[in-house]
Amino acid sequence: MTLTGPRGSYDALLFVSFGGPQGPEDVVPFLENVTRGRGIPRERLVEVGAHYTAFGGVSPINQQNRDFISALTKAFAEAGIELPIYWGNRNWDPYLVDTIRQMRADGIARAACFVTSAYSSYSGCRQYRENLAEAVSIVESDGQGPAPELDKIRHYFDHPGFIEPIVDGVVASIGDLAVVEPRLVFTTHSIPTSTATSAGPDGDGYVNQHRAVADLVSSRVAQMRAIEPTWDLVYQSRSGPPEIPWLEPDISDHLDVVHDGGSAGVVIVPIGFVSDHMEVVWDLDTVALDHAREIGLPARRAPTVGTDHRFVEAVAELVQERVGLVEPRALSSFGPMPDVCGRTCCPNPRGDKPALCQLA
Repeated sequence: MTLTGPRGSYDALLFVSFGGPQGPEDVVPFLENVTRGRGIPRERLVEVGAHYTAFGGVSPINQQNRDFISALTKAFAEAGIELPIYWGNRNWDPYLVDTIRQMRADGIARAACFVTSAYSSYSGCRQYRENLAEAVSIVESDGQGPAPELDKIRHYFDHPGFIEPIVDGVVASIGDLAVVEPRLVFTTHSIPTSTATSAGPDGDGYVNQHRAVADLVSSRVAQMRAIEPTWDLVYQSRSGPPEIPWLEPDISDHLDVVHDGGSAGVVIVPIGFVSDHMEVVWDLDTVALDHAREIGLPARRAPTVGTDHRFVEAVAELVQERVGLVEPRALSSFGPMPDVCGRTCCPNPRGDKPALCQLA
């Protein structure tokens, strides 16, 4: 099975995600994987692990990934794309190294890689490419032959298939909130300001790409609801030491500001995430919405894109785009992002490491 076009061919898709614990006994080891090399004490890991314990020690990302792969398999079939889909994670089973080893055993020579992170940043792009490079190196060190050649699919934050489900979710949330003109609070994962500054081909990509999405969504919501919503971009899920500056404002702090400013209500829009994983169901649905209730601020959380058919079909389209079968689509002024990352794009703050899917 091969997908072939004017720009090349693939014989598999590798679905690359963050990973998450699949039971209570996995929680702290998983968090140790996530934070390795950052000097975070075990006591802090146990504290964070309580978030997972509230959900039985099982991260919702696991089933969400299975559901997405199932939906994408169907979308591939409907689009005539005859490619097997493999799944590998950065931080938990199925690990990338095991998946790539299986791909080699199955005779896969070249695969496109879809990463469940839509934006430019070290943790959202280059770190995944470092993980791919490390996994390939481990697989090839056994002397059993080369690993598959891997190409990362471009960033898709402004693809219509990503934007349109967000817009519809915001419109529905506004209707549910029953506030005439609620404030839209777009949220994403906070990252260190130093890595935010160096993100993307030209710097500041992480913030600017999110602002572009917020502007696209709010403009379309304004057209559909005949309103002029105000919006903010805020951050959540900070995990670094307090002495290191991270992107602000924090969402809960911002809700206080919005409430004190007299806002009638807010719709929280998690544009930084593609599914309802822990940063959404805990940091937003539990912490942020509980805080909004405490201060008397009407609030709703808009859905993530999840397995919306438009997003699933967009991933199938991105694979076809990469081999030249369809033209690239993008809604923002960024235009379609590059297929291959530059060597200086989103640098590792702890020093250079080998990374795949970049210019020589």
